[in-house]
Amino acid sequence: MVYIWLNFGQPTGPFARPFFRRSVSSSGGTTETNVKSTVATASAATASYKGVKNSRWRRYVLKPFVFVQFFLGFGLLAIAFQQFRRKNTHPSQSPELIAKDWEIFYYRIIPFRAISRAWGWLTNRHLPVWARKPILGIYARMFNCNLDEALDGNLENYSCLAEFFRRKLKNGVRPIDAASSVVAPSDGTVLNFGRVTAGMMEQVKGVSYSLGEFLGPAYWRNGPEVRNVGQTDIEYENSLLVNKENDLFHCVIYLAPGDYHCFHSPVDWTINFRRHFPGALLSVNPAVAKWVAGLFSLNERAVYVGRWQHGFFSMTPVGATNVGSIRVYADQQLRTNCTKWALPLPYYDQYMEPSEAGAKEIPLSKGEIFGEFNLGSTIVLIFEAPKEFEFNIRPGEKIRMGQPLQRLSP
Repeated sequence: MVYIWLNFGQPTGPFARPFFRRSVSSSGGTTETNVKSTVATASAATASYKGVKNSRWRRYVLKPFVFVQFFLGFGLLAIAFQQFRRKNTHPSQSPELIAKDWEIFYYRIIPFRAISRAWGWLTNRHLPVWARKPILGIYARMFNCNLDEALDGNLENYSCLAEFFRRKLKNGVRPIDAASSVVAPSDGTVLNFGRVTAGMMEQVKGVSYSLGEFLGPAYWRNGPEVRNVGQTDIEYENSLLVNKENDLFHCVIYLAPGDYHCFHSPVDWTINFRRHFPGALLSVNPAVAKWVAGLFSLNERAVYVGRWQHGFFSMTPVGATNVGSIRVYADQQLRTNCTKWALPLPYYDQYMEPSEAGAKEIPLSKGEIFGEFNLGSTIVLIFEAPKEFEFNIRPGEKIRMGQPLQRLSP
């Protein structure tokens, strides 16, 4: 018997054996035997090649992934154990319950931005008509959504979950208080409010964050070339005041997943500057806000700055986990929840002064719709007002868009 080898070069590794072997013989039975041998040899070579591919996949992909998952899981388990011990040792609102730097480091390792983009993609998938009532109905019951207030109460008319998030309300269900100069910009829960003290604001009771870190350098009035180096927190706070006889106040409102997700203007004002911080997308749930100091200064946010009747006014929608995007209707250039490669800088400024080419100020009336979240998140108001200004709300109170935030004198 004579064997003819089809040999292309000098194969190595899994290809050391030839894939094809042809026999020349006058015996039919012997030919059948050789064909079976050829098939068996080719199958063995293919299996060997697949084995090499699998071993490489395990070495370069699976093992690092498992290692990272183990590292992350171990860190989160350590955080949970430490927090459990602290809660059993220290009273509520104790400073010891605030996350340490290493805990925040582990927490920020979680790919919240990628998770949020994936969630945004999922919630924008088209739902067949037959599936809309069951899926959207479960969500509405889970988060206590009031469908009687929706402009369109028929769940079959919402093509995807994201469209239901952004549902509009019927006219008149959120009356705008005419007597109060400041009204609630959205539905939600009041996390905290009060007077800005020494350049610091309370995130929740017992947890504060810096006004300067949250807003960034205050050079929106004088242009980007003016930066006060070495400015203290108190000096920063005073630099925002148009009238030095006034004080600065702040208010933080958390929007839960079941709340109405559009936000409106709380006052009559004019916007002339926007600063976008790409930031992180950590959860802004009240429990996390009590744990991570400076949470709102870490997260993605769009700071809008302008003037109202008493001077300085700013309104900041803050992003969070699973918030696919922040949309501001009058600012189409704003793009949120992008990759770090797309927005590598700490923040991006947009001047809206009439002198800027192609820019224009944004005038807003009290109660006018301003923008929307693609899930729940947070609104932070920081504004200048007379010293006698008083809030008409309580921490933890559920509020509705348009209700008064200011206590009026009798």
